[in-house]
Amino acid sequence: MQEIWRLDGRRTRSISAENPTGQPGAGGRAISGTGAYAAAGLGRGWKVSPSIDMEPGETVTLADISGPGVIRHFWLSTDCTMLHDFTLYVYWDGAQNPAIRVPLGDFFCNGWDRLALVNSEPVVVAPAGGLNSYWPMPFGTHALVMLHNGGERTAPVYYQITYLEEDVPDSAGRLHALWRSSDPIGNPAVHPIVEAAGGPGRYVGTYLAVEPRAPGWWGEGEMKFYLDDDTEYPTICGTGTEDYFGGAWNFDLNGAYLPYSTPYLGLVQVHPPDRIYEPQQRFGMYRWHIPDPICFEYSLRVTVQTLGWRADGHYRPLEHACVASTALWYQA
Repeated sequence: MQEIWRLDGRRTRSISAENPTGQPGAGGRAISGTGAYAAAGLGRGWKVSPSIDMEPGETVTLADISGPGVIRHFWLSTDCTMLHDFTLYVYWDGAQNPAIRVPLGDFFCNGWDRLALVNSEPVVVAPAGGLNSYWPMPFGTHALVMLHNGGERTAPVYYQITYLEEDVPDSAGRLHALWRSSDPIGNPAVHPIVEAAGGPGRYVGTYLAVEPRAPGWWGEGEMKFYLDDDTEYPTICGTGTEDYFGGAWNFDLNGAYLPYSTPYLGLVQVHPPDRIYEPQQRFGMYRWHIPDPICFEYSLRVTVQTLGWRADGHYRPLEHACVASTALWYQA
């Protein structure tokens, strides 16, 4: 809100199926599209092209933008049972490799097959499947946003990408997002979340999806951040998985898990929700390092352990656990 009053010449543009280029005065001009039948008799300008249909195996360009600018809001909705079938790709400034390559659901804190509502500052998932990202995404010369349907069904995709045409300072990092899966995690029971070379940079978020595949509590593992010259031991070491995500004491509230969603952290997925300490339960958690970014100069490595308990009170590495992570960071 601190900048909302500024009248500084920035120009707002928005790309959707109704305005694929985002150019001034180019919205609502379609004469064909997914809404053509419903708009019959009303004519041009009456929601003729509100969405696109994506075939299995198809990759589409959602936005192709010349810079400089900053993407400020990204909204998308599709078949909620297919969130893990779609993959989001984002390229900055003509790069050959995507800076963002993440399953669509995981980018919006929905790594499992049931929709979870999220109410955080940069990510909001609203009923009944409105996916919203408010991560600011600056770019210099070019931004390319693409979506791939890796599923077996055709699906409708509704989307809107709103950006500002504005100057971007040399110090502005580009948003990166990386998804990784360990299934099973193996021995040692350590999941590598990200290794980033180059910098400077700021690590700003983690989404973690876990299926412990062992009875009892599964979240004693530590989150570790190895910064710059760190080798065997990290600079930042947490005290437990649920602690890192803002919880405590196994997320156990009188014998039940209680999901929560706050501006910067949350436990948003517990499946099934009416059980506790069962091996096949699935969990989804997020933490956004917005007021507390983790800064590095030229190197970053992040890991998480999966640890439970043995009957004798010793830790038990959970080698059969399934862990998937999405890491978000800004980097020069």
